[in-house]
Amino acid sequence: MNLHHVISLAGAELWLLPDKAIYWPQERALLVADVHIGKAAAYRRLGQPVPHGTTERNLARLDAAIMAHPTRRLIVLGDFLHAPESRTPQTLQQLADWRARHPALSITLIRGNHDRRAGDPPASLGIEVMPEPLLLGPFALQHEPEPHPTYSVLAGHVHPAFSLAGRGRQRVRLPCFCMGERMSLLPAFGDFTGSMTIEPVPGQRIYLVGDGAVWPLDGTGLATPR
Repeated sequence: MNLHHVISLAGAELWLLPDKAIYWPQERALLVADVHIGKAAAYRRLGQPVPHGTTERNLARLDAAIMAHPTRRLIVLGDFLHAPESRTPQTLQQLADWRARHPALSITLIRGNHDRRAGDPPASLGIEVMPEPLLLGPFALQHEPEPHPTYSVLAGHVHPAFSLAGRGRQRVRLPCFCMGERMSLLPAFGDFTGSMTIEPVPGQRIYLVGDGAVWPLDGTGLATPR
């Protein structure tokens, strides 16, 4: 069984992945948003007792997604590094080791609000950094979810999640893709990130991420297995 979910958007085939990323087969591109590398390290520098290992887990998940699909290009829709305080020797070494595992991979970062504060990644990582939008095929690839006059927007920034209601006042909140012909939102890729509960507007559809799969939401607010 395929655990990803295939959709057609603006005439392009996109795979919504359980790792909270999009694979675009035509471009052999992996799209992620809001990785927030070094967020835990930044919090620890401020004296907050947060867990270790989040950068290692995020990079391992990137490894897995890249290796699972024939990927020639990684496009980050903003917020790769979390903050200036994220640039610890350990975090930078982890990034260098990760890049060494993918020397032929083309990487593009579209600057987000955290990137502007954290600064561009070290030049030694060989990451192309550019302002939004990146116009590619039918899409405007952005960090901020601002409409584009002629392209369908794929954006990050919001960290979308959806709250499912069950019997007996049970509720569960899951990250989601929110996809529409003119505006689509990717969930935050990073593990150590917050999220914002959203409601789809007319013309958008929710795809929940949970239990190692992607589940479309039907019109009743229920996740629909395939």
